[in-house]
Amino acid sequence: MLIFFILGIPILLAAGAFFSKRPRVFGIINVFGYLSILLASIVLLKDIAFAGHTLFFFSFLYIDTLSAYFIFVISVVSFATALYSVGYIGKDMQSGAISENKAKMYYLLFNLFCFSMFFVPAVNNLGMLWVAIEMTTLISAFLVGFYNTKQSVEAAWKYIIICSVGIIFALLGTILFSYAFSLAGGAKSLNWTDMVAAAGGMDKNILKVAFIFILVGYGTKAGLAPMHTWLPDAHSQAVTPISALLSGVLLKTAIYAILRFGIIVIEGVGFGYFSHLMILLGLISLGVSCSFILVQKDLKRLLAYSSIEHVGIIAIGLGLGTPLAWGGALLHVFNHAVTKSLMFFGAGDIVSAYKRHNMKMIRGVIRVLPFAGVMTLAGMFALTGFPPFSIFVSELIIIIAAFTKGSYVVAVLFLLFIAIIFGAFAYQFGKMLFGNLPKGMAKAPEPLSGKLAFLFLFVQMLAVGGVVLFMKKDLLWIVQGLLTR
Repeated sequence: MLIFFILGIPILLAAGAFFSKRPRVFGIINVFGYLSILLASIVLLKDIAFAGHTLFFFSFLYIDTLSAYFIFVISVVSFATALYSVGYIGKDMQSGAISENKAKMYYLLFNLFCFSMFFVPAVNNLGMLWVAIEMTTLISAFLVGFYNTKQSVEAAWKYIIICSVGIIFALLGTILFSYAFSLAGGAKSLNWTDMVAAAGGMDKNILKVAFIFILVGYGTKAGLAPMHTWLPDAHSQAVTPISALLSGVLLKTAIYAILRFGIIVIEGVGFGYFSHLMILLGLISLGVSCSFILVQKDLKRLLAYSSIEHVGIIAIGLGLGTPLAWGGALLHVFNHAVTKSLMFFGAGDIVSAYKRHNMKMIRGVIRVLPFAGVMTLAGMFALTGFPPFSIFVSELIIIIAAFTKGSYVVAVLFLLFIAIIFGAFAYQFGKMLFGNLPKGMAKAPEPLSGKLAFLFLFVQMLAVGGVVLFMKKDLLWIVQGLLTR
């Protein structure tokens, strides 16, 4: 079974990392392991989405099209990150920043982290969903504090404390959903499939309160403002490949959890309640991120605040609720994952070469890192929604959906915020990439594995937008498949 293969490979690789004596060789093995997971996830998505199958395993694992789609997104970024890690961790070992034992620990934690993220969309039981998301926090905290500096350890503790408080709210929300289910005459079950089937008979007031707890809890992990405060510190201090995983896919697992509970609320309460909350938090996230991006000086923190922006965009798309808007939001999940991962790879190379995060001290990147500099320039335009890149397409779809629904205020605020953010990014990255080269800076080495990771993501940034535009007549059918199968 493909799902057991996808879940099993990271566990086997984690064991291999523990017993491995040559981290450099294991890094290459790790890449092939995640390539096999990527291929398996593509086959799984094809079987589920186009053959109309839904997989059940003793009511514990449940794979529908939505699950398979998120598993695919995680597999894409996991493979790219595994590829980038070969050169990045190799450079750290060569420079003496980490020992071989520390590199082994990195690969062990990397695989356990990936397993926990793959597990989130695979489980049917909402209690186990909570456990899986808490698992992602506990494992990734070690990767945030990986370098054991004062700043990284402080960021790791802040990450654990804030996300653990948030996850307590998510647990209370899960308990309230279970209580509403029991009052409706349901069996003692936390299975999502059982709850969504009985949602129409659940107490509406309990569901409304329960969903507030879910939004606060999982919204904290997703980086929705105002529950976002851990995110800039954790993303800026984590090992660069892990920053890509945190921003690219970890935030999306929390979005997935909100979406699962949201479907129950939509069935039980009606769409309006879900819609108003998601749009409100989405606009707040856009506004907060816009404000901080304008005054940001740290490169990786700038990208972290951009993640808050894009989580807000996804929330707005989901809140608008039309099939076109949901299509744009779900497409944006993928587009942001690949684009932000590429940008963190670029930021990692820049910080490694310049030995600093402060953007005012970074100039002439194109001459120091020709390949990574060009990729970062392309990623900057892609991340801010510039055509012909894929994020432009998903943002355009959401904007069109807002106008066609008559949500003009939402559409205008959306356009205003992303225009300001585009200006801020163009200004900051223009100076970093093309400014005068600091004295003593020389051309830095760029590992082949890193170049391949850049190209892998770059091709998708370009291709996905074109494919979606070409298949625009099929977009509504695809979205309906994601929601109904």
